[in-house]
Amino acid sequence: MRASGTFIVADFTPSPVPSPTIETATPVGLATMGKQFEGEVTGRATTLFTAAFDQSTGTGTYVAMESFEGSLHDRSGTFNFAHSATTTGEDRQHELFVIVPGSGTGDLAGITGSGGIAVDPDGTHRIWFDYT
Repeated sequence: MRASGTFIVADFTPSPVPSPTIETATPVGLATMGKQFEGEVTGRATTLFTAAFDQSTGTGTYVAMESFEGSLHDRSGTFNFAHSATTTGEDRQHELFVIVPGSGTGDLAGITGSGGIAVDPDGTHRIWFDYT
């Protein structure tokens, strides 16, 4: 099945990068995020987010682990999902999106699958899960 929706980042809190750090040409950052979802995907998520990103060029790669609580269609529960992508400032490449096997609870126990994230030109963030 496919469930899709939109989301907003309700909270973005930068955190210190653990020491010792190694300086590279692209700085590494760490943050926690809170997200709110609407549509066929309804609920909230907490996110551990890390990235190597150059603000001036919009080039970098991120890796995120999310803990979701809510509903996909009419099924409620919790699960984890991970995603990453690389951007050159104009597009997304090398995307990964996976529901963590064995992480589901409630009506979402046993959930498996993948999905994706897209950002519209107007800044709307879209998400979809292809799941069983």
